[in-house]
Amino acid sequence: MKFADVIGHEEIKAVLRRSVDEGRISHAQIFSGECGWGVLPLALAYAQYVNCTNRHDGDSCGECPSCRKSAELMHPDVHYFYPYNVPDKESSAVATYLERWRKIIGTTGGYFGEQEWYDEIKMGNKQGLISRGDANEIIKKLSYKSFEAEYKIVIIWLPERMNASSANTLLKILEEPWDKTLFLMVSQSPQNLLPTIISRVQQTEVPRIDEDSLCRQAELLGADRDRAVTAVHMADGDLIMLRRIMSGEQVANENFERFASLMRLCYADKHLELMEWADMLSKATREEQKEFFEYSLGMLRECYMISAGLENIGYLWGEEKVFGKKFAPFIGNHNIELFVDEMEKALFHIKQNGNAKIVLTHFVLSVSKYIVRKK
Repeated sequence: MKFADVIGHEEIKAVLRRSVDEGRISHAQIFSGECGWGVLPLALAYAQYVNCTNRHDGDSCGECPSCRKSAELMHPDVHYFYPYNVPDKESSAVATYLERWRKIIGTTGGYFGEQEWYDEIKMGNKQGLISRGDANEIIKKLSYKSFEAEYKIVIIWLPERMNASSANTLLKILEEPWDKTLFLMVSQSPQNLLPTIISRVQQTEVPRIDEDSLCRQAELLGADRDRAVTAVHMADGDLIMLRRIMSGEQVANENFERFASLMRLCYADKHLELMEWADMLSKATREEQKEFFEYSLGMLRECYMISAGLENIGYLWGEEKVFGKKFAPFIGNHNIELFVDEMEKALFHIKQNGNAKIVLTHFVLSVSKYIVRKK
């Protein structure tokens, strides 16, 4: 993958290029951000640039043997590790899923989420793991002499899925790395890594994709300009979400129905029904729960804008706009921060693998207090 294949993030690309061109390559780096923001594609493009033998015009050439093998994810000096359903924590089965890894990157360009990966390897809603056996396998691969490239590179996707044993095993090699080795970690939640690991890596925080770049992607997917602007706003800097919106998936409608139902139950002060609502959402996948809260934060923002008299610059339309106008009088300066705080806390705990039923039950009982009902 070349930098040109990565959507947006021109400033980060420039920093990464400059570090390689000036010979300032940190032996351990972490790229952090949501999967749909292009974190993995940036790491893949950077790894290809590092070992390219004919870099020019600020990018890897895409034609040398190293680039061709890197593009096919078959370079003998580039190794990939990712979470999966570990049958034996003391051994590694990562190679079993390598063809699936190549397939999902080939079909998505590297823009896919954790649940999509688990669906690809038929794990369902289980939680993946990078085991101690995988950490030993990383050390084993790096102990070999490089086959042909200048750098031996290990790309670890979602290192926060390492257990304590595997993290401590990896820490040893991070403290005393072999010459010309490069660790690239791609993380959604770097705060879940051991502080001792964080202290030994160079961090690159990857932001959301800028609207102009995402809008061009929406137009490439067949949207006219007006539809592209609306879809980009709904996607909020996330290419995965944009693709789902443009493909016609009912993600937004599902989340709208959940959001509207929640607010109506809060208004009616129906606590038993709220508990049932929490139980229903707790049975969804973790990715679906995250999408709901991200969508809900956007809906709250739009309703608040209507309440503040800024409807003309909002992005709601259809049934969302109808509901937004009716709900806006109940959102204002007195409670918007309370709503947002509870939603952000719930989203944070879901991302941290908190027990969904407990998180959601606490959430619904908290937000039910914030709607000021008409006298």
